[in-house]
Amino acid sequence: MPGSGTKRQSRPKPGRECHHCKQWIAAGEAHDCWTTTESALTRDLPEDLRDAWKRLRETASGFGEQRIYASGTAIMFSRKACYFFVRPKAKYLEVCIFLGRRLKDGQVHSIRQASKTKLAHIVRITHRDEVESPVTAWLLEAYDLSDTLSKGGAAAKRGGPAKQKGTEG
Repeated sequence: MPGSGTKRQSRPKPGRECHHCKQWIAAGEAHDCWTTTESALTRDLPEDLRDAWKRLRETASGFGEQRIYASGTAIMFSRKACYFFVRPKAKYLEVCIFLGRRLKDGQVHSIRQASKTKLAHIVRITHRDEVESPVTAWLLEAYDLSDTLSKGGAAAKRGGPAKQKGTEG
């Protein structure tokens, strides 16, 4: 009503709020406030964790063609889809490995259903010497199965791959 003293509420402008810097970004506007790099995520790690990180990266790089990139607070390892990622923390590296079966091993901190075909296994690494079997075998298994699991392929539909000697946890 005119003259009633109440302000008319305006409609919000189309766009979104950046979850990093909380700045409002208008629809169609480019925004890159938080470019993350591997070195930025690993720079402040203690020496033991930096050594463990280097060994993890070297091991995974040896599996074959893939994309390794930083995203938010994690470093992703992907073929067509991410098969594992690492979140550097102050006291450990949180490694999340995507497999089509449930691992039963004391090194697995927790397991979450990531999709119909994938289980996310959380492993905490605190030292370079922990980047060895069975962890490296699980990473290789995740690499080998990543395309199949992402497509919901035959191995995933059977309930996972056949048990492989040396990779059962």
